[in-house]
Amino acid sequence: MRRIVLMAQVSIDGFIEAPGRDISWHRVDAELHAHMNEVTRDAGGILSGRVTHELMASYWPTADQDPDVSPVEAEFAEIWRTKPKWVFSRTLRAADWNTTVLGEVDPRQIAALKAEPGGDLALSGANLAASFLAQDLVDAYRIYVHPVRVGRGTPLFPGTPVTSPLPLELVETRTFGNGVVLLHHRRA
Repeated sequence: MRRIVLMAQVSIDGFIEAPGRDISWHRVDAELHAHMNEVTRDAGGILSGRVTHELMASYWPTADQDPDVSPVEAEFAEIWRTKPKWVFSRTLRAADWNTTVLGEVDPRQIAALKAEPGGDLALSGANLAASFLAQDLVDAYRIYVHPVRVGRGTPLFPGTPVTSPLPLELVETRTFGNGVVLLHHRRA
């Protein structure tokens, strides 16, 4: 059965974006981007909220047509276009690029997606992640901690209620040359 894997870039103080949706502090270099390409290529699909999807759809469908784009970005553009995507939105009715639009997060619908064949499902987007966390639908975490303090913004874990501690098992750690550290955990 596929797992739901929360993938997030986060500051050392726990924010995924600074005020105004600012992610300019992310230290995504060629090494980290190549790693993300590999992880995304192996995923069975991408789950995101409308805001995240629209941000991605505003750049990646044609990014590899830019003569100045790096090879690692061109590679990701192809991966993103062809990868199955599910966007959760109450306002979006349709989306291009191999995307299915869904409404609210429904645990039965998520169970059906997990039961389909294929690789794990990558979850991203602040509000969507909060909804999945609140309904205890996250099976694993790939948290990329950037060596920067943001101070305020959108927290990765916005006070999501936990009725009891959820034991996790460390799967992998990795330190990238730019100082970003991957913490990969799954349910114990």
